[in-house]
Amino acid sequence: MPRIMAAAAALAGSASRILRKIIKGSARLWPAVTAAPGCWSCSQGAKRYLLRDNAIGLQQFQEKKLATRRLIYEDKDSYFRNIKEKMEKKELILRNELKILLHLCQTSDDVEIAKSAIYRYHSENRTMAFGDYKFGPIFMRLCYELGLEVPAVELIKDETLYGFFSDGQSFALLMDMLFKKGYYEDAFEVLEEMEKQHVKYIKDTFLLAFAICYKLNSPVSWKKFTKILEENQFQLDTLPRITYCFAVAFALKQNDLEKAQYIYSLIMNPDSRLCTNLKILMQIKSGALEETLKTLEAVLEENTPELVKKTQISEQVLATVREELEENPALLVRLEDIYDQLKASGKVTKLTLDEMLCKIPLYKEYYKKLSTERTVSLRTFKPLQSVLKTE
Repeated sequence: MPRIMAAAAALAGSASRILRKIIKGSARLWPAVTAAPGCWSCSQGAKRYLLRDNAIGLQQFQEKKLATRRLIYEDKDSYFRNIKEKMEKKELILRNELKILLHLCQTSDDVEIAKSAIYRYHSENRTMAFGDYKFGPIFMRLCYELGLEVPAVELIKDETLYGFFSDGQSFALLMDMLFKKGYYEDAFEVLEEMEKQHVKYIKDTFLLAFAICYKLNSPVSWKKFTKILEENQFQLDTLPRITYCFAVAFALKQNDLEKAQYIYSLIMNPDSRLCTNLKILMQIKSGALEETLKTLEAVLEENTPELVKKTQISEQVLATVREELEENPALLVRLEDIYDQLKASGKVTKLTLDEMLCKIPLYKEYYKKLSTERTVSLRTFKPLQSVLKTE
């Protein structure tokens, strides 16, 4: 109907004017785009579990907690009372005592006692921390399990505890927890704190750093992102694909096409929906109009088996392409035809690029559903202990 109305209104004009009005009328057939320009919604939009389960180690931590409760001869409350008495008498807190204490914590009140023990232990063993047992990841997994990001940030930034969180894993766990909850500013401060304490980057750090900077999308985060790229060039060729995708997306957000193209070239296997959408954005922003349409046609021509996931193009990415083709009627008509065919074959998605980047992986959604539905033991039919619940 929009095409017919537009054509009828233009009959009195010249042939070129008729063509332009028909093309502009066809725009009404495209879905409305409500997100911010550039194919990304606001920075507080979709959230993602950045680290995989094996990197977080929550299941193993909960199993260790269960084993610890079985091994100690006294009940939990008695053990906590004994630790509090030792601290009141200014007696030494031994390494194994602190380890057991952290694995017995089940509430925020328990964590407050554990915090006092950590301060005491570190003050007594500060000079012996090098090469010793790492308590940082244990405490961060405990906070992760209980959703206690405030004490986690408090302790990791406390100068009196410098050296206690001396590993990249502790910082990664905290940044992931903050990112998942949408606390991007706090996560950025933890990243800065990591550098302040001269803690070395691990692979997970790059993913977290790029994702945090992408979400903030500020001059400060862009400066930090650029600095990370410049100082870690030799480590940038072995990162996971999603890490590069966050970096490419951020560079595009900042209109640095050259940097986006360079980072994209580092991706060993760009055969994914996200990479295809990023490629199309880079092509259209570079003025390669013909190449952009050829990429879309290649997606259209893909013969994907029924059980294999199809490559899908974001409606917002297609809307961006359309905006760039406004002044080229012939290519715009060709794009309209491609769009109709993509739509008919199920190769167009309503997901924005931001939602693609931050989509919770399917296995995470599955376990999240299990943890929501299952509150009773399948073996005893009694309520599950908090330590046994799935993440």
